[in-house]
Amino acid sequence: MKKKTTRQMPEIAQLEAELRRESYRSRYRQVLMSTVYTLIVVAAVAVLVAVLLLPVLQIYGSSMTPTLSEGDIVVSVKGSSFEPGDLVCFYIGNKLLVKRYIAGPGQWVQLDEDGNVYVDQVLLEEPYLEEKAFGDTNIELPYQVPENRIFCIGDHRATSVDSRNTAVGCIADEQIVGKIVFRVWPLSDFGPLQ
Repeated sequence: MKKKTTRQMPEIAQLEAELRRESYRSRYRQVLMSTVYTLIVVAAVAVLVAVLLLPVLQIYGSSMTPTLSEGDIVVSVKGSSFEPGDLVCFYIGNKLLVKRYIAGPGQWVQLDEDGNVYVDQVLLEEPYLEEKAFGDTNIELPYQVPENRIFCIGDHRATSVDSRNTAVGCIADEQIVGKIVFRVWPLSDFGPLQ
């Protein structure tokens, strides 16, 4: 013979506690999913901005000392509108270089033995330099910048390989990543760049 089991009905307090627990779980899941979706969207927007508008770059090498040092992290702005003295980042092959904009299309560049730079026969004032040098120059001077190109030189003139050398030459618009505008690392040098 089978024994009959009797089930007791849960009390109202137990039902209310279970209902609150389920309600809390449901709200917790909704908040968690909402937070995860928000983080994904923010990350995607940050990546798009970093890639399309404001590339973040780390500096390697010493060709831009004292302005930029190895390990510095900088932010650039996409575009190709430059003023003399602007810091420009561009591709040469698969390498990304940073140099200083000196002259634009059609302008004449001349360097003397002491490392003084003249653009259209006017001596450039270069307060950002610690020392001038003729450097690794193998172009014929005076040099006229070709159309749709810019002439760029590194701030550490003795060691920089730049538009003064045919290995790099003048920079075409399609090579340009953008203008370096801000240093974010190291924090001691945090701020805009000139």
